[in-house]
Amino acid sequence: MPTRTQLQVRGIVQGVGFRPYVFSLASRGALRGQVLNSPAGVLIDIEGESSTIDRFINEITLNPPPLSLIESVERRDNLDLANYQDFRIVESTLNGEKFTPISADIATCADCLKELFDPEDRRYRYPFINCTNCGPRFTIIEDIPYDRAQTTMRDFEMCAQCRAEYKNPLDRRFHAEPTACPQCGPRLKLMDANGLLDCGLEDNDPSSIRILQSAIRDGKIVAIKGIGGFHLACDALSAEAVERLRQRKYREDKPFALMAKSVDVIREYCLVSEAEAALLNSERRSVVLLEKRIDSILPEAVAPRLRTLGFMLPYTPVHHLILEDFDGPLVMTSGNVSDEPICYENEDAIERLSNIADYFLLHNRRIFMRTDDSIVRLAKYQSAIRNPQSAIVMRRSRGYSPAPIKTGFKFDQEILACGAELKNTFCLTRDHYAFVSHHIGDLENLETLLSFEQGIEHYKRLFHLQPEVVAYDLHPEFLSTKYALALDENQTKIGVQHHHAHIASCMADNSIEGEVIGVAMDGLGFGSDGRMWGGEFFVADFQAAERIAHLEYIPMPGGARAIREPWRMAASYLHRTFGDDFSNLNLPFIQNMDLKAWTILRRMIETGTNSPETSSMGRLFDAVSSLLGLRNTVNYEGQAAIELEAIADPDCIQGYEFEIVAGENIIGVKAVVRRAVEDLLDGLSPQKVSAKFHFGVASLIAAIARHVRDERGLNRVALSGGVFQNMFLLENVCRMLRRDGFEVFTHSRVPTNDGGISFGQAAVAGARLASGRI
Repeated sequence: MPTRTQLQVRGIVQGVGFRPYVFSLASRGALRGQVLNSPAGVLIDIEGESSTIDRFINEITLNPPPLSLIESVERRDNLDLANYQDFRIVESTLNGEKFTPISADIATCADCLKELFDPEDRRYRYPFINCTNCGPRFTIIEDIPYDRAQTTMRDFEMCAQCRAEYKNPLDRRFHAEPTACPQCGPRLKLMDANGLLDCGLEDNDPSSIRILQSAIRDGKIVAIKGIGGFHLACDALSAEAVERLRQRKYREDKPFALMAKSVDVIREYCLVSEAEAALLNSERRSVVLLEKRIDSILPEAVAPRLRTLGFMLPYTPVHHLILEDFDGPLVMTSGNVSDEPICYENEDAIERLSNIADYFLLHNRRIFMRTDDSIVRLAKYQSAIRNPQSAIVMRRSRGYSPAPIKTGFKFDQEILACGAELKNTFCLTRDHYAFVSHHIGDLENLETLLSFEQGIEHYKRLFHLQPEVVAYDLHPEFLSTKYALALDENQTKIGVQHHHAHIASCMADNSIEGEVIGVAMDGLGFGSDGRMWGGEFFVADFQAAERIAHLEYIPMPGGARAIREPWRMAASYLHRTFGDDFSNLNLPFIQNMDLKAWTILRRMIETGTNSPETSSMGRLFDAVSSLLGLRNTVNYEGQAAIELEAIADPDCIQGYEFEIVAGENIIGVKAVVRRAVEDLLDGLSPQKVSAKFHFGVASLIAAIARHVRDERGLNRVALSGGVFQNMFLLENVCRMLRRDGFEVFTHSRVPTNDGGISFGQAAVAGARLASGRI
């Protein structure tokens, strides 16, 4: 006897071929009814024999489309029959609860690639080929439900052939919203730096790709509009082109991302494990940090003084067409002037990048929301992992956002967490979901602040959220904090200490609750005592964090200037350790010091003038880097510490000992500085001194954890903060802690750096609201 059942499917089920999949499954089972996108996900209304419906539901839950992610299926049985005559996909509804996760942008699939290079296919070499299983999603969506009319593809009316494919349930482009072809879809345009058509080309002229390839071979710099914004590209094997790009972009040392057409090409320059190859080939197509081969012929200017290179594979048809004839890699760096947001609109890109790029490859498919490339890596202890979901995310953006993070707890109220100043993300919450935004960048200029504000409004509109609570960092000068405090006074405002947010982020990332030993180490974060923290040990849960130990406070002469000039931190630590006598030490660092500058610096330290105190581990890394002669000034965040890691001797397994005073919560640093200086005076290599410093920090963390376990009975350790981007340190810390029997938690779903702060702020705010401790 026929029966009728309705299913509300929630999760990532729009824009991933879910409705065509349901249609095909229902048709094979001779079921009748309809499927449609709803504001809450996908709604299925189905009639047939109850046993057939049960098999249909089992198949959906057990074998969904590969790009989908089902969070829940709500079932209503024994409804009045509607007497459907067939099964069909119908137009979306706008009624009811307006919430559904949205798919991230997806790399070009194998089927589309086959068509792209098939001379017999009508989309042969069409730069915007896509289907249900690939192509733009988040970057073109203006609102939900996910239908063409709600995306920037509404600018292009489908031709008869595309519409026939779109309506054919047996076609791969059945209800593929961004589908297009050369007759009806977006078009390329090649222009020179003056914004003029080059060589009289017509729009979509196939020779534009060949001309662009020739320009790259000639050492030119090209701006390429992609799926979420512009890239600046050049021949990575041309030292002259790479140096020219650095000069024009005002990017002295920060490493460039690279793109190659295959993993085999990447293996010519990097060591690539099978797990890393799986990461590279993931539909997310993130930049993967890989160990550089010692025989790599890439110019040093690609990633100066580093052991790693960031590679990605092509993820759009345009990338595949450009790289088709390149056996080597291209530099593929963000299309912006340093410290500004990535360009994503044609006119703005021509205006801002015309002093950098010689050519522009544009297109007329509007990008609604810009996104940068994501960055991931594997630690050595993850070498056996085959699941790309387990990668360490360094920057969460294209390919990840705006997919929600399912939490192990429920948010009773909708929360907006505004994140930190550097590597900013924001986070919005609803029920068991946290929507951590794509990478916004450093909130240090008006353009990035506007991008932050626009992103918040878009996420609120996209997921129909009206946050009643706003969480923010305690630093009064952060633009994200000022934004939060300026919002509606009727919204509940919850300040969250920076390092508590780090630990909470790690806990939420791993879906754990209860107390943990929290280790938060980074550059700087505003402490509850008004000083700058960064080398912190806590007993923490989501509601509160008890500070149980920290590095001794040290002056930062010049304040923020000491971040840009690590020699100031080295001088401050030497002064703390040796007093004024340190200027007599026979060290290259001392011999190269500007004595006049040191005299001023010493006066600042002694009088406390513009010398805020900090307990930052990141600043200690800077000091050691400068002491070893690696980096007295930096051109990008973390450069001194990154170069210190790069030279560490992996065969050295000794470590310096920090001073841990029983009964006190202050960790002395003078013994470490003194031993490092003595080793340098004795002629020990900087490589070994770096390794001994790293091992010393790892041993310190393990020692404090053992002490807390003895005192408090806790056996779980959560590691968070930008210092733990250092793989040499992280791997040794994890090894030591696990050897001592600890359960160790690190990040995988959000970054350990400040890109994960908003997630932690939201978790803390949610816990405090639930407990009534605001």
